[in-house]
This record gives sequence, C-alpha cells and structure tokens, in this order.
Amino acid sequence: MSEENKPPIIVDLHDQTALVTGASRGIGKAIALTLAAAGAKVACVARNADKLAETADAIRSAGGTAEVFPCDVTSGESVDKVVDDVVEKWGKLQILVNNAGVTRDTLSPRMSDDDWDTVINTNLRGAFLFVRAASRQMMTQRYGRIINIASVSGLIGNPGQSNYSASKAGMIGMTRTVAKELAGRKVTVNAVAPGFIETEMTAAMGDSILEEVKKRIPAKRLGKAEEIAWAVLFLASPAAAYITGQTLTVDGGLV
Repeated sequence: MSEENKPPIIVDLHDQTALVTGASRGIGKAIALTLAAAGAKVACVARNADKLAETADAIRSAGGTAEVFPCDVTSGESVDKVVDDVVEKWGKLQILVNNAGVTRDTLSPRMSDDDWDTVINTNLRGAFLFVRAASRQMMTQRYGRIINIASVSGLIGNPGQSNYSASKAGMIGMTRTVAKELAGRKVTVNAVAPGFIETEMTAAMGDSILEEVKKRIPAKRLGKAEEIAWAVLFLASPAAAYITGQTLTVDGGLV
C-alpha cells in the first residue's frame, strides 16, 4: 500500500481474519488492502478470480496475508463453503465486510424483472447469506464485527435506482435487526453508507453529470475509496465495541 493510502487510524488487527466480498475492485479492494495493512489476514471474495488475484497480490506485495475465494454470493451453498473454508484455513473469522454489489439503473416503469432480481439478489440476498453463515462462527467464538456497505441511496433514494435503493435500504434494516440479535454474543453489526465515491461505477456516469453531483455535495468533491475503508477499519476495531446497529454515513455532507 502506498504511503498516501495508509490508514490514518492506529488499529492492530494481527491474529484476526477478515472476509471482504466484492474485493476485486473499487471500495471492496480498498477495504481489503486497508484491513491487511492493519495486520488482518484477508479472504478476498468475488466472482472474478483474476481480479481477486490482483487484490491478493497487492496485499502480499505489501507484506500482508491474503487468499482468493471465488464465490457466487447469491448461492447459499457457495457462501457456506467459503466461510467454512476460511475458518478451516485460519481458525477463526472475526470480521465480515459485505461490499459485493451491482447496479442495473433505469427508471422504474422501464425496469425489467431481471434488473430488479439481479440487484436485490446480489446486494441484499448475498449480504444476508454471508451474515447468516459468518454469524454462526462469530456466535460460537463470542466475538465478531460485521460491516455492511450500504449507500446514501438507501437513505434518500435516487432516481433510476429503485432496485439499488431498495437493496441498500434493506441492508440497513437488516443491520439494525441482526445487531439486536447478536449483541449478547459480543458481535457488533453496523453499516457504512457511502455517498458518491471515485470508482468505476461513478466514472461511468460521465464528467458532466459528476460535475453537477459535486455541486450538491457540501465538500465539493467525490469521496475516495480509502475514506470508506478507513470508516470500515474503525468499525472493525476493538475501539468500536460499544457501537452496533448504526449506519455511518460517509458522503461529504450530502445527507
């Protein structure tokens, strides 16, 4: 990790294992790199094994520990196997970050069943499947940190994203519920809701639209993937032991 990307937070995650979904690019990759820089062993999860290998190689090159676990996050059987494999390899699973997500943007009257199902299944069902599988291990070991990457779209809505906004709003509701279910076993469950972040997804919007977006943001800029990763790092740390069921908005003041 380059000097400018090192987290400005002192957190020691040595002897901890983290699983990050959607770790092949963008925010997920930044989260995986940041947790690894703090000492965690990182299980990198996504569909694309080649892209995942790039993330894992970057972690290893920086002196960290990472392994690739390709997975269809919408398949309960695949998710259960990945969690079992991670625990078998490293003994425990202390940190789960649900970041895997897709978009299929269009106005609601034009949205197909497939547009709706693909986004809900990947973003919300996938997160639930990993929460279900990982929480069993975390309850047994009586420790865990679950961080769900939601979105400001799940808080305020966004035209053309009824499917995406619904998936992220559902994730926030799930976060609050599961937090109450697991608090007695010392497992915290929180969400991070990014605003407009510099990723491939936002780059596809085009420069003219992004300039208009920046005018709506009090900070007058897009966020960086590393800034989301630093928020995740804090929630994954022992310092956040008394924070659960919350949604941390990281959006430059948009909401």
